Amino acid sequence: MVKPPTGGSEEGRVTPKRLKTAKDRTPSSQAWLSRQINDPFAAKARAHGYRSRAAYKLTELDDKLKLLRPGVRVIDLGLAPGGWTQVAIERGVTNIVGVDLLPVDPLPPAHILEMDFTDPACGPLLIELLGGPPDLVLSDMAPNTVGHRRTDHLRIMTLIETAADFAVSVLRPGGAFLSKAFQGGETHEIIGELNRRFDEVRHIKPKASRADSSEVYLVATGFKGR
Repeated sequence: MVKPPTGGSEEGRVTPKRLKTAKDRTPSSQAWLSRQINDPFAAKARAHGYRSRAAYKLTELDDKLKLLRPGVRVIDLGLAPGGWTQVAIERGVTNIVGVDLLPVDPLPPAHILEMDFTDPACGPLLIELLGGPPDLVLSDMAPNTVGHRRTDHLRIMTLIETAADFAVSVLRPGGAFLSKAFQGGETHEIIGELNRRFDEVRHIKPKASRADSSEVYLVATGFKGR
């Protein structure tokens, strides 16, 4: 049985700041920039040197789950711009590989691939670079949305399913899978398969996930093996 999401309130209260100029910006661009300026997690990420505010989602999740530690092998799917890989390295992980469609600046000792995760050649190459099966598969991937609710839902569902299938096919026994999800974004088939394959499956909404977002994280721990 999947446990319901926990957590999710934003951290801190700040006096809202306004953009100095809206010239040549679309309304959506203005809204995004305003939200970034007033986002305490974005400010913390810049101060700490993290490449994205998403780093704080993983730090909170790992504080609860204790997945990142020296000696584990990690695959980071959709790592751009690299915030999650930064956190993994900061917490002692030295054997980590990541992949993204976008270019990512080096993050030694991580191996980084610029390619399509759904390319059949990608999975074997990740395992080769890692030197063996992973203990943890991370996925902060999100599809490009088109604004059509049904189409966007299908894209989200397909991406979660693809990442979950990959994790099940490569993880070591006892391993874990941690993936971005959205409330209502998975099918009963995906959850059912994860429940069969892992000891525990649940959703967690970290504080760094915006309160008005449907974003949650799907966590499957204790992989039972193939």
